[in-house]
Amino acid sequence: MCYMVNTKKTLMKKVWLITGCSTGFGRELATFVLAQGYQAAIAARNTDDIKDIIEGKEDNALALKLDVTKPEQIKEAIIATMEKFGRIDVLVNNAGIGYFGAIEESEDDAVRNMFEINVFGLAKMIQQVLPVMRSQKSGHIVNIASIGGLVGFPGVGFYNATKFAVDGLSESLSKEVAPLGIKVTIVAPSGFRTDWAGRSANNSPIVIDDYAKTAGKNKEDIRGYSGNQPGDPKRAAQAIVKAVEAANSPLRLLLGVGALKGARAKIGQLIKDIDTWEETTVWADAPKESMA
Repeated sequence: MCYMVNTKKTLMKKVWLITGCSTGFGRELATFVLAQGYQAAIAARNTDDIKDIIEGKEDNALALKLDVTKPEQIKEAIIATMEKFGRIDVLVNNAGIGYFGAIEESEDDAVRNMFEINVFGLAKMIQQVLPVMRSQKSGHIVNIASIGGLVGFPGVGFYNATKFAVDGLSESLSKEVAPLGIKVTIVAPSGFRTDWAGRSANNSPIVIDDYAKTAGKNKEDIRGYSGNQPGDPKRAAQAIVKAVEAANSPLRLLLGVGALKGARAKIGQLIKDIDTWEETTVWADAPKESMA
């Protein structure tokens, strides 16, 4: 699909397209970027949920009805954004859901629905925005992942799988588009006061007692502190904008002390396993003489 791109270098403020803006990170980020004078296309499945964000800012804001599992709505959203603003400088893939259940407890339909939103919807957004950014020879794609995209936790294994997928896709994407002037940032939050652990994440109705001390306990812990997590979504929004505006934007932006501790523990475990099994790792290659 071809788009008419505004390439005027006098444009001072970036144009943002943000998905999943009805609650949480998306809502706070949309509110913050508009307050900073940016132009923004703000997307949600129900535009009634975001009317208050754009009220009084209609010159710089556009409300979009967007379900990322519907390719036709993705195309319509991008066309509408281009018609109003002429370009898309920052895509934030924030739309996503959670799901609680041990691997054995998890239901196929619920898991597949989560992958449709968290992975395939995100990927389709990227595929549809890239022609615009390639034409501009600039752009920034921000994918909201999770510390659960670096570290696996009991009780949310399939959610972890979607975020590990986002992390891997984003890292590959960053290497593909860097020569084209396009940046990629993976945002990996820990516990934040969003609705992720509330209505945005369903429980599997299947409960197996053998997982009570692992998956069951972690599920109860997460549900128990929903709304009281240490992470502040308003600060997260500011941090994301700071990363986008930085000259050397990070590939991965960890948000929250929990994310920092989790990532460092994962790195430590990786180093331990790598060093402990180095001899076996090297031995697995065929001897050089056998390849002569």
